[in-house]
Amino acid sequence: MIRAAACVCAALVALATPASGAPPASGALTAASAVLVRITVPGRAPVALGELSWPGSTAADVQSFAYPDDGSILSLGRARARVWAEPGEAAAAQASAEGIVLSLFGGEVVAARVAAVVSAGASRRSAGATLSLSRVEGLRVLGQDVASEPGATVALADWGALTVLTQDRGERGGRRAAAQGRVVALQVSVYRAHGGLPAGSEIAIGSAEAVAVAEPRPAPLPEEPPRPTRPERPSPPRAPEPPSTGESVPGGPVRVAPEVTAPLTAGGFVFPVYGTASYGDSFGAPRPDAPGGWHHGEDLFAPLGTPVLAVADGVLHTVGYNRLGGYRLWLRDREGNQFYYAHLSAYSPLAVEGRSVRAGDVIGFVGDTGDADGGAPHLHFEIHPASMLGLGYDGVVAPYPILLAWQRASDVSFAAGRIYVPAAGGLPVLPIPGAVLLEVDDIAATSGLVPGALERALAPRPRS
Repeated sequence: MIRAAACVCAALVALATPASGAPPASGALTAASAVLVRITVPGRAPVALGELSWPGSTAADVQSFAYPDDGSILSLGRARARVWAEPGEAAAAQASAEGIVLSLFGGEVVAARVAAVVSAGASRRSAGATLSLSRVEGLRVLGQDVASEPGATVALADWGALTVLTQDRGERGGRRAAAQGRVVALQVSVYRAHGGLPAGSEIAIGSAEAVAVAEPRPAPLPEEPPRPTRPERPSPPRAPEPPSTGESVPGGPVRVAPEVTAPLTAGGFVFPVYGTASYGDSFGAPRPDAPGGWHHGEDLFAPLGTPVLAVADGVLHTVGYNRLGGYRLWLRDREGNQFYYAHLSAYSPLAVEGRSVRAGDVIGFVGDTGDADGGAPHLHFEIHPASMLGLGYDGVVAPYPILLAWQRASDVSFAAGRIYVPAAGGLPVLPIPGAVLLEVDDIAATSGLVPGALERALAPRPRS
C-alpha cells in the first residue's frame, strides 16, 4: 500500500483546462445528453445508469446504485441527471449529471460528490459554452487526498489510470452561430485485470454534453391577399419597453438554476431576490439616462449571480438584451399586472419567450449588464399594475412598500406604492390624498405625570 500511495503522488499531473476544441459540425442541431454511470467491458454490452437524451428522456433520479450487486466494483449514493434544450434564433441547451458518496473497487477510489454540468447558448449576438459548475469534491485515491483540477490524471498503481474533469468546448460565430461543451467528471481506464474487470474496461461517472445552434431567421413569406376572419379576442396589454437606442436581441446566456424554496404570501407573491439583498426607496429619483429622467423602479443590490425569482404565477415575455436594461425580461401575472427585471447576468432555462412560470421559480441571476455596466451588481425591478397599463411605461408604482411586505411573506395592495407621473409641464402629478390634515396639537412636551396636564392638553379649545 505504501508503494501504491507513493505511485499516486508521483504520477499526479495537474493539467491546465484544455483549450477550446472544434466547433459543432455544420449539420449539428441543438441537443443535450447526460449519463450518470457508464461501465464498458470488452465483449459485453455496456452498463449505463441514468442515460438521458433530449427530448426523449429529460430527468433521472436514483437513490443508490451498485455494480455488481455487492458493489465491489462501483457503488453510488443519491444521483440525478437533467437535460433541457430550446432550439431557435436564440438557442440554449443544458445537461447535468451528479451523484454523492462514490466508491470504486472497495474504496480504492472514493469521492464525496461528482457533478458534470454543461450550458451552451448561441444567438446572432454571441455563442459560448460553460463548464465551470462541474466539480469533484472529496476525492481520495489509494488512501491519498487528490486535488480535483480539470484534466488531472492519477496512476492507479500498475493496473490503471484515473482522469478528473475531462472537458472540451468549442464555438463559432456567424449566421448559424453554435457552441458545444462536453465534460466527464471521473473516468477510470483499466490497463490490467483488476477487481473483477478485465483489461480494456472503462468506467465513466458523470457525463454531460450540450449543443446550441442558432437557427437563421426565416425569410418572410410572400403576402397573401387578406381573407375575412372572425374578430380575435384582444391579447392582454403589455407595459411598453423603456425607450433605448440600439438593437434589441432576443435570448442571452443561460445558467443552471439551483433548487430554491421561497416563502409565498397568502396572495401568491414572493420576494424577487433569493437570499440577502439591500434596497432603499429610490423610486422617482433623478436618472438622466432613464426615460423621462426619473427612476421607475427599485434597485435591489445582491452578489453577482444571486438567483432572481418570479414574483407571481404568470408568463414571461420580451426576454433578451437591450442597451438600457442589459439582459432583461417581463413577467405578466394572471391578473394582468406586469413586472420588469433588468441588468441580469444570465437567464435560467425557464426564461423563454411565452413560458409559464410559478411564483418562486428561478428565472435569472443578478448582474450588471446594460447601463449598469461597471457598477455594483443589482436587480432593477418595476411594478406596473394592470389598472395603470393605459399610461404606458409611466404606469408604475413605487415597489418599496410592496417589497417590504413580500419580504415578510405578507401582502399589501399595489395602491400602497406611490405614483409618479410627470405632467406635460414637467411637474409631477401625485395621487389624490385620502385625507387632509387641518389642525394638529403637539403634546410631546406635556408630561402625563403632572396632575391635570393630560386633561388640559386634550380639552377642546375655543377657535379664534
